[in-house]
Amino acid sequence: MNSFPGNFAELESGVRSALETYSNVHRGRGHYSIVTTHLFEQARDIILEYLGLDKRVYTVIFCTEARASVLRSNLEAGSCTIISSHETGLCLGVTAVAVKRKALPKGLPYEAGGGTANLIGPDWVMWADAPGRFEAGTPAIINIIAFAKALRMSGKRGKITFTDQAAEKLSAEEILYTDDLVGYSGHELLARLRSSIIGLDTVVPTTEGSRPYINLDNAASTPAFEAVWDAVCKTLRQPLQVQKDIIREVRSVCSGFLNAPQEEYETIFTSNTTEAINLAADKLSRETFTDTETVILNTYLEHSSNELPWRIHQGFSHVRLGVDDEGMFDLEELEAIMKAYNLDGRYGKKRIRLVAVSGASNVLGSFNNLGEISMIVHRYGARLLVDAAQMLAHRKADMQSAGIDYLAFSAHKMYAPFGTGMLVVRKGIPGFSPSETQLIRSSGEENAAGIAALGKAIILLQRVGFDVILEEEQVLTAYTLRALSQVPGLRVFGIKDPGSSRFSQKGGVILFTLKGILPTKLAKELAIQGGIGVRSGCHCSHLMIKRLLHVPPALESFQRILITLFPAVTLPGLVRISLGIENTREDIGKLVGTLGKISGKPRLPSADRNIINKEKERSPLSRAEVKQQMKEFVETVSARIFS
Repeated sequence: MNSFPGNFAELESGVRSALETYSNVHRGRGHYSIVTTHLFEQARDIILEYLGLDKRVYTVIFCTEARASVLRSNLEAGSCTIISSHETGLCLGVTAVAVKRKALPKGLPYEAGGGTANLIGPDWVMWADAPGRFEAGTPAIINIIAFAKALRMSGKRGKITFTDQAAEKLSAEEILYTDDLVGYSGHELLARLRSSIIGLDTVVPTTEGSRPYINLDNAASTPAFEAVWDAVCKTLRQPLQVQKDIIREVRSVCSGFLNAPQEEYETIFTSNTTEAINLAADKLSRETFTDTETVILNTYLEHSSNELPWRIHQGFSHVRLGVDDEGMFDLEELEAIMKAYNLDGRYGKKRIRLVAVSGASNVLGSFNNLGEISMIVHRYGARLLVDAAQMLAHRKADMQSAGIDYLAFSAHKMYAPFGTGMLVVRKGIPGFSPSETQLIRSSGEENAAGIAALGKAIILLQRVGFDVILEEEQVLTAYTLRALSQVPGLRVFGIKDPGSSRFSQKGGVILFTLKGILPTKLAKELAIQGGIGVRSGCHCSHLMIKRLLHVPPALESFQRILITLFPAVTLPGLVRISLGIENTREDIGKLVGTLGKISGKPRLPSADRNIINKEKERSPLSRAEVKQQMKEFVETVSARIFS
């Protein structure tokens, strides 16, 4: 079996190229999302090629070992072939199930969340086709690309295993706590992390010529810090015992970060937030309460990953709490609902056992007060689950002080996009059998590299300080809102006034429309004219987007029929920008300048006018030329990674 250090160098070079153009897949309109989607789908073809299977007959579903076990149990014998990353010696936590398309099970998916549904109504769901219906949440995209790269290398050279006997043996502490940034903290460390974002200076084609890409899609997924990537590379080269030490240390890091003492909370590594919430739903569905029926309460604000799992799992019913147009929960309504169910018994045997809410909205950027919510929830004998996916790169969660019973989050929204998430659960809550627990734990812990990335990112963010992160984010968000207000015909949703008493509860996620231009078209124009990556559509928050757009029930029913008859039709939505650590006022100036060119000249601060005037001096390219250059750009990145 072919094994030498050069294998690692080639693998790492290819994966780093993928990180330079990384974004979330399928729904983004920017260059990075287009490239990453191409690489992700190409990985399926490489798996089938390696296994010698016909892609007209088979498809590939990427999952964890635990998810693969569930999927296989629902398939006929002989209808699938399974291969995992550990067979190459890589601790990536990726399992690929190559399954005959006709053999895929019908009915509800066994896990639900982002990506598993095409359209969602208050009491119905139009599920996606395979493979998306079986890949709940954001996949481990970079790990999957790495796995496909490893198999492509094996296919050309004979089976390769990635072990490096000559690699320097490092301790978990050296990998997680030692780096070139050790002497820095606060604003200075933040500046250095900003400049260390992988892909920060990547140049992309636009109608104004080649220009640096501007990533305003951080709510979908964040890029990686160099120090995080370095921790991944070092972990991949370490022996199993060191990897186990890293997992143990990162569990301790997360416990401290969340103020969730290990003697009071259990921590379970997962592939993403979606898997974590599905596990929580599965745990709850196994509980029995004497003479009562279990009800789950969540809100109209939720991402699909904190909404759909409560629909598909058996054993409970589901009600929703109202939200205002700024993304804030009505605490008086929450108390009234809790009292009606759990104290007054107005709904017979039904009792609210769990309230499941987002820590921060992925569409309106609102941060609700978890401490106040928790007091009401516990006052009436229920538990609190927090979907913290959009929260933890911006503000800390204090599980013990806030009384949070379950918390779920993902590393790929915390500058560590290597396929790891976590479910943190208060001990003593019933759940899985010992054998099931072991499978779930071992499945998540297969991805030692992703776990190292998560730990490293948390350590770096804590060294910066969340007070510093919040201060910079609030300043840039206020600047962005003021700049957007100068674009003719542009409408912002949610908290839009930096002078509002609620502005302190606003994060760097901003939804908007531009009069006369469909959101999908606007997002494409921002990419093609400005090299700016944003996202458009319903953002896996269908119910809230339709409420903001005041979609009446009759139109919602028509949309359902339309999508059934014409699946390729794009329905109305909203454009979203989402700020990250790398973003600057100059980025916003370029955004507003590009919006101005699309809508008509805006009134801009003089500094931003200078940016636009410089851009006008460039020779414009036709859309056809840009589209051809974008195609070549995608092909070049693909060749650099997989050839």
